[in-house]
Amino acid sequence: MDGEEPKKIRRRLFGAPRSLKDAAVFHRMALIPVLAWIGLGGDGLSSSSYGPEEAFKALGSHTYLSLVLAGATAFTVFIISYAYSRIIEQFPHGGGGYIVATHMLGEKSGVVSGSALLVDYVLTITVSIAACADAVFSFLPREVHHFKLPFAAFLIILLIVLNIRGVKESIAVLAPIFIIFILTHILMLFDGLYTHRGQFGALFSGFNTSLRYDLSTIGVWGVAALLLRAYSLGGGTYTGIEATSNGLQIMREPRVQTGKRTMAYMAVSLALTAGILFVSYPLVGVGPVAGRTLNAVLADALFRDWQGGGAISFITIFSEGALLLVAAQTGFVDGPRVMANMAIDSWFPHRFSALSERLSMQNGIVLMGVSALAILFYTNGSVSSLVVMYSINVFITFSLSEFGMSRFFIRHRKKAGKWLQHLTVHAVGFVLCATILVITSFEKFLEGGWLTILITSLVIVMCYTIKSHYRKVERGTAQLDEMLMNLPVFGPMNDEPLNQRDMTAIILVSGYNGFGIHTLLSTATNFHQVKNIVFASIAVIDSGSFKGAQEMEALQTSVREALQKYVTLARRLGFPADYRMETGTDVVESAEKLCAEITREFPRSIVFTGQLTFRLEKFYHRLLHNETAFAIQRRLQWRGVTTVILPIRVRV
Repeated sequence: MDGEEPKKIRRRLFGAPRSLKDAAVFHRMALIPVLAWIGLGGDGLSSSSYGPEEAFKALGSHTYLSLVLAGATAFTVFIISYAYSRIIEQFPHGGGGYIVATHMLGEKSGVVSGSALLVDYVLTITVSIAACADAVFSFLPREVHHFKLPFAAFLIILLIVLNIRGVKESIAVLAPIFIIFILTHILMLFDGLYTHRGQFGALFSGFNTSLRYDLSTIGVWGVAALLLRAYSLGGGTYTGIEATSNGLQIMREPRVQTGKRTMAYMAVSLALTAGILFVSYPLVGVGPVAGRTLNAVLADALFRDWQGGGAISFITIFSEGALLLVAAQTGFVDGPRVMANMAIDSWFPHRFSALSERLSMQNGIVLMGVSALAILFYTNGSVSSLVVMYSINVFITFSLSEFGMSRFFIRHRKKAGKWLQHLTVHAVGFVLCATILVITSFEKFLEGGWLTILITSLVIVMCYTIKSHYRKVERGTAQLDEMLMNLPVFGPMNDEPLNQRDMTAIILVSGYNGFGIHTLLSTATNFHQVKNIVFASIAVIDSGSFKGAQEMEALQTSVREALQKYVTLARRLGFPADYRMETGTDVVESAEKLCAEITREFPRSIVFTGQLTFRLEKFYHRLLHNETAFAIQRRLQWRGVTTVILPIRVRV
């Protein structure tokens, strides 16, 4: 198989590269509110498959309190959604809980929030896929159930491929599932309300009677404790609400308006679905049945007398399982974005902020998928175990976000308009989320909650270890900057044009810093045959800069200004000098292409680049520091271009 064949296979599987020079690339990749609702709302809506059921079961024989839960759940959905709409306004480039906690409470709170979110998104993928497999195989003979785990693993791999191709492509594939769920559940829920409308009087009468009885037996505090426990154990209903704030970068301009509209779609759909379910359970008179979900029992009760009711019931409940596949998409959309934001801040290896040729965060997508596969096999696809692990982390992030925004409006009460209104919403949201977090952690600690807390703690420790290493390297490079950035250079400026027949040094640089100046001085000192110098740099489009055309233009301007400084320095050192630049997502490929173009212009060329060198090479250095220089050297030497790597020592 020649070198082109693997590329053809990769292009067929993941799609052709996107052009960064295409002015419409952002518009075509961005999502309108409806598509964003489909791509990011699946997680929230799918939680109605198990969140209300867990709360209803926790009521035991006191099912009349389900009516209170209906109002409390809808209220909580709107409070959290409203709060995150304010977060969208304050942070229009997205980032969600990690960015909010970092900016409002400090980096320590930020890394806790970000780590909790990452674990939560991995579990979002795993529990959604496992539940989807359970739903699909519940309609198949038990003889084939041993294929359930491989089937779930296949779905995760399929989503990895779809998301590497691009978010919009993956959502287009999953959209029909979402639409079927919406249509069938509108039919089920409103049919239940309409056909049982004559029983509302008895339902409210029973509520008053049962409430008076409970108040006389277990008292006000007993009823309150029962209601609070059920409300908290149904906290899974609210998972996924934050997805819109995290995924703001993939939305169409104007992003703030698109994000707020998407949040409204999500809030209304989730509040109505969960709220009506809480009313329908006691109204229709359904209860838990072994081996079946409560929603399946409800669907059978409502469609039993319909012509073809069995098929309609099957499609309704099957769509719930299939929607969980859409919910897993949220983990692949938002998880890598949180990871990329943390990588930009040096909590994660910097390579996780890189974009692929399809402009997706390939490294993060693959890591999320592989982690989900590992947890899937570790738990043997047990949904009950996964739901317990999944239910805690999101409320860590919710609580920190609400507390951070409350603190913000208190501090800026003299400047912020309607600060008291916003503060009230965020304060109420914080109390609700913190209450759910504490009660759920206490109730579920021995059932798997401890494992979630342990994994999240390990991620936090890993983040601090990575950050500590990067800070040591920064101190080392800062010393280099201090010595070389203000290097006094005297003498006239060399204004001669470059001679294409002379020996030319192509110096790869990244920003104007001591690293690049060291490479220039080493080249000038050790290679006396060099007469011309051409500085080459890549404007690397990563998740931090891929937010819109203005950010890309700002990045290119910054790179161009840095190159002009190098040219000025080289000419003051007596060399004819110029610069060339390229824009791309992959440094190695872009540098290879750019250097090849320069060598055609200057045939007698040598490429020079620097590489950090540590006194003792550790196993993690290759993960934390890319091997860009060596990768470029290998590619250019294959082309026949001489490439020299100059060591730059850093004491760590």
